[in-house]
Amino acid sequence: MADNQTVDGDVRTSFGKGAARKLRAAGKIPAVVYGHGSDPLHVAVPAHETTLIARRANALIDLKLPSDQHLVLIKDIQRDPVRQIIEHLDLVIVRKGEKVTVDIGVHIDGEPYPGMMVQLEHNTISVEAEATHIPEFVSVSVKGLTSGAQIHAGDISLPEGTTLVSPSEMLILAIHEPSKAGDDEPVAAGEGAAASGGTASAAQASGDAGSSGSGSSDSGSGDGDAGGE
Repeated sequence: MADNQTVDGDVRTSFGKGAARKLRAAGKIPAVVYGHGSDPLHVAVPAHETTLIARRANALIDLKLPSDQHLVLIKDIQRDPVRQIIEHLDLVIVRKGEKVTVDIGVHIDGEPYPGMMVQLEHNTISVEAEATHIPEFVSVSVKGLTSGAQIHAGDISLPEGTTLVSPSEMLILAIHEPSKAGDDEPVAAGEGAAASGGTASAAQASGDAGSSGSGSSDSGSGDGDAGGE
């Protein structure tokens, strides 16, 4: 778990597409702060600084406003679908000691038995943890595993204070032998592509898992007044 980052923000009083565009042109990101029964608070945060923080899944921010301060969790990120710059943020207020439900990435360690392949089914799991002690990821070892081996969500060791929310029977990955030339059986349309897309070497699967987002979700956004801009 990384340390909280402090960000200075401003309260917004102008809304709509035009106001949001002006904010972005000035190097700021429109955002909404909510939670703990408080009315939604519309703010603007520095784009460069906040974008760097948002690279880490489930990032916590000490948000300093002119007359208030909140500890917030990045809950949702809306991006421009083409340029992928952040257009809007949802920030939820949390308290120290409070438990939150988030998605965290699954990292794959080691290599299976020589010649085996790792088929990754899910690269994140949902967990409950203290807001200030959210693990960045969990590790799963596939070292020496042979064909037919499977790892489910319930098999993953979690840090102390973290509990599993995803179904324990949810399949995370499976080990199998690669198909041999000429051994392919007929499959329904689309099945071959799906199977191919879900199969990777252990190194590839680990890379995919490491690049996933967790509890904060990324969603594409147009030029609209997203999230109450």
